[in-house]
Amino acid sequence: MRIVIAGGHGKIAQLLERQLSDAGHDPVGIVRNPDHTKDLEAAGARALVLDLEKTDVDTLAGHLDGADAVVFAAGGGGSSGAERKLTIDRDGAVLLADAAEKAGVSRYVLISAIHTDDFDPARATLPAADDDVMQVYLRAKSEADADVRKRAFDWTIIRPGTLTDEAGTGTVTVGTRVDSGEIPRADVASLVATAILEGTAVRTQFEAVSGEIPISDALATIKY
Repeated sequence: MRIVIAGGHGKIAQLLERQLSDAGHDPVGIVRNPDHTKDLEAAGARALVLDLEKTDVDTLAGHLDGADAVVFAAGGGGSSGAERKLTIDRDGAVLLADAAEKAGVSRYVLISAIHTDDFDPARATLPAADDDVMQVYLRAKSEADADVRKRAFDWTIIRPGTLTDEAGTGTVTVGTRVDSGEIPRADVASLVATAILEGTAVRTQFEAVSGEIPISDALATIKY
């Protein structure tokens, strides 16, 4: 399978690329910095140099032609301002969805965030004070999720808890809503890869933290 990943140089994305490559698939990571190409190649992926904030639907759709699935793993980053939470975390996800529809890609996986619908509307507006940036981030994720849920393609929205760099355990707790907790980035990557390769959790949105259920089994329990 050819799987195109927006935010291809992110930590989850590189773990996902390695998993997909090791399984014999063809991951393509979208990056805006050409210097990141070597890192993607080391992870077993091909790089597509493209700035999501400076491209358009037609251009992006052209690069998605023939893809079996797309993954949105991009983000403005912890040091970015509130504005980029909207232009990347929300608008980038919507742009990828528009391009996927235009290119006829039937599978879309969006990495979101746990409890993102709990944002405070009064604090999630621009301009935002420093201590309100997280509220804008949660708003951006929530609005991106809502847009993707309206689409006709086979979408999956994964809302992980606090991300860590610990080794993956291969076991999780998932549900429409779960208590706050941590989850290794490697396990989030495995959730994405398994959902795509096994065709599970289609047209579902769920939260995920570390737990005791094997990832494949956990995804199989999520109702379509």
